Amino acid sequence: MINETALLESKTLRSNMLDRADVLNRVKALSLLPDGMHVTTAMAAAYFSVTVEAIRALVHDHRSELEASGYQVLSGPELSDFKQLSGIQSRTRSLALFSRRAILNVAMLLRDSEVARQVRVYLLDAEYQARTQPVDNSVHTDVTSLDDRIDHRIAHILGQTVVPMFNALIASSSEHRRELITLREDIQNVERKLCWHHQRINALEGDAPTDQVRSSLKAMTWQAFERHVAGLLRRDGCTDVVVRQARSDCGIDVTARTADGRTVAVQCKNRAGRWVVPSADMQKFAGAARAIDPADVALFVATCNFSHEAQAVAKLSGIVTVNGDELEAWSAGVRLSELR
Repeated sequence: MINETALLESKTLRSNMLDRADVLNRVKALSLLPDGMHVTTAMAAAYFSVTVEAIRALVHDHRSELEASGYQVLSGPELSDFKQLSGIQSRTRSLALFSRRAILNVAMLLRDSEVARQVRVYLLDAEYQARTQPVDNSVHTDVTSLDDRIDHRIAHILGQTVVPMFNALIASSSEHRRELITLREDIQNVERKLCWHHQRINALEGDAPTDQVRSSLKAMTWQAFERHVAGLLRRDGCTDVVVRQARSDCGIDVTARTADGRTVAVQCKNRAGRWVVPSADMQKFAGAARAIDPADVALFVATCNFSHEAQAVAKLSGIVTVNGDELEAWSAGVRLSELR
């Protein structure tokens, strides 16, 4: 098992664990800015129960690593745009912001904080659970079609029956919540490996699954597309999934809640051809998901690409974009890391 010293000393180990920011709220509630995605230096210091100077010193020593995980300093027009989109009031000429991943990165570096130490304990425990699970990455070209159908059917049962059962148990249980989440992750790992196995067999036989997914998405109406995205959220462990399917939704089509309690807001755009999502649509969704109906995780899912301006607005607002290619992979069985 990896020990705490190795995590403190190894940048590679820390980088491999940045997708597990959900552990932060398991240790202590992390207060966020109105944009629902960032914290200031003072807020980071309050979370870890250390001084602001301690956080600044850590940034000074590990700035490049923290920037790679989401730390940034805004000034000038970028700061003005962020203030406008997030609704915060500040007269400073620059503003240092930490994403949830950057806060997790700080937890893996900060030595003189009991909160940071507890976060590392959660991370190491999760890593140990993942490493002790048996993994079989072998793919045999002589697997029969019957075995392939059995694998596909088992994956379907796991995704449609067993995982939702664990979701219900997690939602109703407090005493054994952590154990249930770990068990559900084990089940989902098996499901993903079976889906991967099924896709590799189809690819070897000349039946590319992405072609099937692409055709299916193109045939969907906007109502069917929203229901499809809702189904993907449920498959990835979300609960309380609601499809609004109303034109007075202020840009939010689907709402949900992740397994660790974070709220999710989703905008769905089903467009064909060379159409791209414009910045106006992204700004409308940013206003809804960050100000009108604030959500912890904001997803903009589209069957096409996003304009450069829309991508810039999404980055400033902390919105996760899922373009056509990423949507196909998500639909084919790949989980979104933001929902873990």
